[in-house]
Amino acid sequence: MEIKIKGHANFEAGRRGISEEFIKFVVDNPQQKLPSKKGRVIVQNKYYDQEEKKEMLLRVIGIETSEKFEVITVYKTSKISKYWIEGG
Repeated sequence: MEIKIKGHANFEAGRRGISEEFIKFVVDNPQQKLPSKKGRVIVQNKYYDQEEKKEMLLRVIGIETSEKFEVITVYKTSKISKYWIEGG
């Protein structure tokens, strides 16, 4: 599947120190995949952030078709319990 990182997502990833490789890894290997508003999808993975020295959640929001995933925005958060759906 082709993964395209749109302008806003690219800007936010750079500002937040999130690599393109990590974004693509999460899109290809999500620990969770959730529906979102406006027909979008959220893929997310827990990971240990070396700089923050704590567990974090990377959330990638995009539009998915059978051929491609367009990344709309991306962010990391330490508020895992707010977004993680147990059994999801």
